[in-house]
Amino acid sequence: MTTPTTQAQKTLYEKDFYLWLQTTTELLKNQQLEQIDWENLIEEIESMGRSERKEIKSRLIIIIEHLLKLAYWESEKEYNSRGWRNTIIEQRRQIDLTLEDSPSLKAVLSESFLDCYQKARTDTLQKTQLSPNVLPSEPPFTLSEVLNPE
Repeated sequence: MTTPTTQAQKTLYEKDFYLWLQTTTELLKNQQLEQIDWENLIEEIESMGRSERKEIKSRLIIIIEHLLKLAYWESEKEYNSRGWRNTIIEQRRQIDLTLEDSPSLKAVLSESFLDCYQKARTDTLQKTQLSPNVLPSEPPFTLSEVLNPE
């Protein structure tokens, strides 16, 4: 059953998302559960989880792509290796920070490693225009090697 208060919350969600967040937070703090816009709250929480998964996989793809460039794109290595290394360092740091807050996302890295490798390989081939037989079709490194700062 939708009460006038929850209907007002749903309208607020559509008109001013930030204010809806603040209001929902206060309602939760004050345990005014009957006034919560549960439908949108659940949707937002699910969306946050999907966003975290997407972010960590995206960062893994970037690291792999730059590792592939370092290992196989000889003609550009001299001019770009420092930038590629800097990107790898920053992406590893961001993954570490994310895992500090959400250690369960480490499983996402393991589950998606092969898929992320394939995406990174495809991106690298498109960006570098290297011959497909230059880059290994299977990862030449493990997930722990990819994430290892050494």
